[in-house]
Amino acid sequence: MAKKEKLKKTLVDQILDKAKIEHASLALNALENTQLPDGMTRDRIYKTLALNGDKTGPIIAMLPLTTHLSERKLAKISGNKKVSMIPQKDLQKTTGYIHGANNPVGIWQTKKFPIFIDTIALEHGTIICSAGEVGRSVEVSAQVLADFVQARFADLKEDA
Repeated sequence: MAKKEKLKKTLVDQILDKAKIEHASLALNALENTQLPDGMTRDRIYKTLALNGDKTGPIIAMLPLTTHLSERKLAKISGNKKVSMIPQKDLQKTTGYIHGANNPVGIWQTKKFPIFIDTIALEHGTIICSAGEVGRSVEVSAQVLADFVQARFADLKEDA
């Protein structure tokens, strides 16, 4: 009988384990339109966006893949007049991660940038976000994650 393949722990998994934070490790690349496991919907998968505020410098926004960020709302709640996406070429230098691997846990551990999570996460209970490597994700309680990375919940979505 073949042994079930065990996922190698990412640094994010290790940090969550050390903090005794319950989470599930997933082999999931949110950048691709791959088949999702049963019961999982794309609105539970969160993108981690890195932006620059004109007053605060780098800030992080997390919201479902299925929604668009309102830069105006994020600017207001983060104490900026305006915010703009960090260019992809500057992403790794700023956050320590490449496009598709940005994650709140690693960024908070190394950079302490302010993090904002869309309030819809509270309705979902658990959310799925990057585990710091392309193709790897973690599912974790939105509230527990927010407490761990000192994130604030706010309405970040572009109005329909």
